[in-house]
Amino acid sequence: MTALPKVVADLLDEWELKTGGEPMPAQAAVVVPVRMADRTAAVLKVSPQHPHVEHEALALQHWHGRGAVRLLKADPHRRATLLERLAPSSLDSLPGLDACDAVAELYGRLHVPAPPQLTLLSAITAGWATQLASARGLPMPPRLVAEAASLARDLARDEATDGVLVHSDLHAGNVLEDNDGDWRAISPKPLSGDPHFELAPMLWHRADVRAPGFRADLRDRFFALVDGAGLDEDRAKAWVVVRVLARINAGVAADPAPDRDWVTSLLSVAKAIRD
Repeated sequence: MTALPKVVADLLDEWELKTGGEPMPAQAAVVVPVRMADRTAAVLKVSPQHPHVEHEALALQHWHGRGAVRLLKADPHRRATLLERLAPSSLDSLPGLDACDAVAELYGRLHVPAPPQLTLLSAITAGWATQLASARGLPMPPRLVAEAASLARDLARDEATDGVLVHSDLHAGNVLEDNDGDWRAISPKPLSGDPHFELAPMLWHRADVRAPGFRADLRDRFFALVDGAGLDEDRAKAWVVVRVLARINAGVAADPAPDRDWVTSLLSVAKAIRD
């Protein structure tokens, strides 16, 4: 068994858990398959100290297994959660449009009134507006940057930007199958936000700009999400543009010479949806 961080070992002891194999693949977090004292199969997840995951347990508790993995136990101070164990198969195993249909259905279950403790999307969006307006030398068309900054300002001032519990990182790889064959979301980065904000990850996840018909396929997926969830097309487009440009800007801030293919892929998503 791979050596585990001390916090994981402590939680295994405190929660009377037995490991059931090697840690599972996860971005940043440590995820260990375990069995509870009553032999129930579960996973122990310990996430890094990061604002994006600060309220993960709260969101899962709020959903109570409706469209999301069920929370069995939590220690928010240590960013630790004990979760029901789902099948390893994700929505990535389905064709793109089928995955979009499944996620559009999940939106209907996940988008409920947000608990008051969550970060407001309007505050985040106001920050993006300021950052984009002052950005210089970004590897993208200045007019598109200005458009995204303007859209972000408008969305930040809109009352409809807050109030709904949104996952904010809901893509096909973050949706797993349960024992009944239903799809459940995992790894939320919850916000008090706007359902239209959710679409971008489903579009940029595994986007292949070199694939034949990329643009038409992306637009088909966008409309499958919009129509399936009953969303407003123009508002959803605005959020895709804002999220893509904000993501590139953040990437450039972290690395002044970002991967060119990564930037091209994201820009292609925004342009395909915007036009």
